[in-house]
Amino acid sequence: MSPLPADTLDRAQQAIRTRESWSAFAERPDREPGADEALATARVTYESTLGSEFVLDQPTERMRVGDEMSPYTGRPLGIAYPVCDVDGLFAAARAAREVWREVPWQRRVQICVRIIDALHERLFEIAHANMHTTGQSLSMSCVGAGTNALDRGLEALGYAAAALERVPTQAAWRKQFGRTEVHLDKRWRAEPRGIGVVITCASFPTWNAYPALLADLATGNPVIVKPHPTSVLTMALAVRTCQEVLAAEGLPPTVVQLAADTAGDLVTTQLVEHPDCAIVDFTGSPAFGAWVESHAHPAIAFTETAGINAVVLHSVADLPSVASAIATSLCLFTAQMCTSVQNVYLPRDGVTTPDGLVSADDVETALVDAVRAVVDHPTRAAALMGAVQSRETPARVRAAAEQAGAVGRVLLAPSTYLHPEWPDAWTCTPAVVSVDPSARALYADECFGPVAFVVRCTDSDDALDQALADVAARGTIASHVYSTDDEWLEAGVQRFWRAGASVTCNLTGPMPLNFAAAYSDFHVTGLSPAGNACLTDEAYIAGRFRVVQERRPARDPGQP
Repeated sequence: MSPLPADTLDRAQQAIRTRESWSAFAERPDREPGADEALATARVTYESTLGSEFVLDQPTERMRVGDEMSPYTGRPLGIAYPVCDVDGLFAAARAAREVWREVPWQRRVQICVRIIDALHERLFEIAHANMHTTGQSLSMSCVGAGTNALDRGLEALGYAAAALERVPTQAAWRKQFGRTEVHLDKRWRAEPRGIGVVITCASFPTWNAYPALLADLATGNPVIVKPHPTSVLTMALAVRTCQEVLAAEGLPPTVVQLAADTAGDLVTTQLVEHPDCAIVDFTGSPAFGAWVESHAHPAIAFTETAGINAVVLHSVADLPSVASAIATSLCLFTAQMCTSVQNVYLPRDGVTTPDGLVSADDVETALVDAVRAVVDHPTRAAALMGAVQSRETPARVRAAAEQAGAVGRVLLAPSTYLHPEWPDAWTCTPAVVSVDPSARALYADECFGPVAFVVRCTDSDDALDQALADVAARGTIASHVYSTDDEWLEAGVQRFWRAGASVTCNLTGPMPLNFAAAYSDFHVTGLSPAGNACLTDEAYIAGRFRVVQERRPARDPGQP
């Protein structure tokens, strides 16, 4: 792949200012000329890592571990990763920090651009690794976990460079005190906060990891990357890439390290509570995210967890298009995304359309039909749904459907589909259930996986009230409202904003509801239980460094 142009960072900062649509990379790298050959070569490279020992430049290892299984083959990857003592990782990071913090921030930023370039160069290799550890389709691994994630990383780098540039370096200061004018020389420096720990999730590691990693590095902080034990390879390749770039620059590779572990011997809490941990970036479950936020002190924590992604139906211009948009979100990567819809709040009398009132039963039927249009066609299902990252997901979805069926109706039972290329793939098709608000205990928390709860409410106002109550209690990352009444819609938007939530209105068509645009969309607000940070804004950067200063009496201009 071609190296990034020299003005890439400038162009990214321009897009941040204008919030325009822009990417530093090809929109569909897997469809570019020569992509088929490059993907085939990358697949061979990926397969050559299976059953091997993964090599990194790290402190002395005490053992090797590897818990990964491919959701497509159902077989272990057999890759053994180095396990290092936690104190050893921090000791190496402390030593690396003394070198890294002295690198001028302008050079650090340029090294980060080179890291992005190197990750892009290995895009297809990382995509195969991502596919066989997360369950994403190869296309999603190239785009969502590949170029889109790199754009998010570049976006964070753009914010970091702008923040560092605003820190002055020196000034001559004068002020009158009585009859005397005091002259001082002042200097300032952006001082890195310390060692960062980046904790990634199992199903979509790069999307949050790249921004956190690059934000830390640009601001002068070494990083320890802690991947999920069942989804290590993608981040191990990213760490290796960082180490190679750093070594080529004559810098300690241990500026970036990997903390591998197993599900039976996790080290996450040791990392977060270590006295040398200064920054924590966490993506994962709300329960552990809350633990991180309360235990990271004195470290600063940036979290993205999960919430109730709601859809409120008031009135629609085109019911089949709305049903298709909701169904696509429910099917995309088998609803293993933080932006996947879950709860659909529906007036019990139905919704108004240009052709009149459509009953709630018919709205539910339209949604089920839209889901079946995906899952009943294995080729389409494979491209859109991929596989489930964990074999626990289908059981969770079945249990949710059974519980909902006891108090409501199962409109569509979960099942599996046969992947046309990977017959042993772990798959799970969506469950769609109909309940009323009395069943809130079933849907008031995230049910990770493809489950849609259609909640029948008294009317559209009650549907909005019910959705906002759940959003306020559990947070949301991506909620949606459909209405042809501009006044009602604006009132709903204002209420979502007051709840600290972003909302999308009346979106149908080719862009998935799940999509969040780098340089334009602020992903998560940081104002709700779904996470305390936003990808990406100035607050995501500012806490990663502090400004220190020196002041002294000005030297007499006549003195040497």
